[in-house]
Amino acid sequence: MNKSELLSKIAEKSNLTKVESERALNAFIETVTETLASGDKVQLVGFGTFESRARKAREGRNPRNPEEKIKIPASNAPVFKAGKSLKEAVNK
Repeated sequence: MNKSELLSKIAEKSNLTKVESERALNAFIETVTETLASGDKVQLVGFGTFESRARKAREGRNPRNPEEKIKIPASNAPVFKAGKSLKEAVNK
């Protein structure tokens, strides 16, 4: 499912127009992004948790030249952990 298909489903289930659904989805994405960037997490009970985890700096290999080692800097990675209700619904 891509974004336009998701917007259609949201509009259908919520009785909103596609434009209103897009505004709502964009607001959700923007809010989650800002919250993760500030170091907090977003917890939706039953659905799951969005959080940011720190990744340490490490050494890797250049895929074009496997002999060459490269340094990969430390970064923050967004992570989603599914909640119990979502896991149960998917595994039915």
